[in-house]
Amino acid sequence: MREDILIERPLDEVVMAYAKNAADCGLDGVVCSAMEAADLRRVVGPDFRLVTPGIRPKGTDKGDQKRVFTPEAAVQAGSDYLVIGRPITRSDDPAAVLSEINRSIESLTLAE
Repeated sequence: MREDILIERPLDEVVMAYAKNAADCGLDGVVCSAMEAADLRRVVGPDFRLVTPGIRPKGTDKGDQKRVFTPEAAVQAGSDYLVIGRPITRSDDPAAVLSEINRSIESLTLAE
């Protein structure tokens, strides 16, 4: 039980139930951790959109994020949209960081 948030079921079960409920109500997607993306993909199907914050390129500081994934791992887990803020905006060369992230993700689709 997660007493701190008043949920009596395991968090992963709650996430799946909330996402399924959102899909059943006609929503197009949810914001979720990449930790749940693969399981969510099985529950809600391929057309439901998963927006994932807490994305950190390899070697960057986690900051205040506790459940971080690299861009590549998040895409492989099933995330559709990645929220990558500080690693880009706080870098000395944001365009270069973004280009490298894009290359790393594109290499996944080329490998398929």
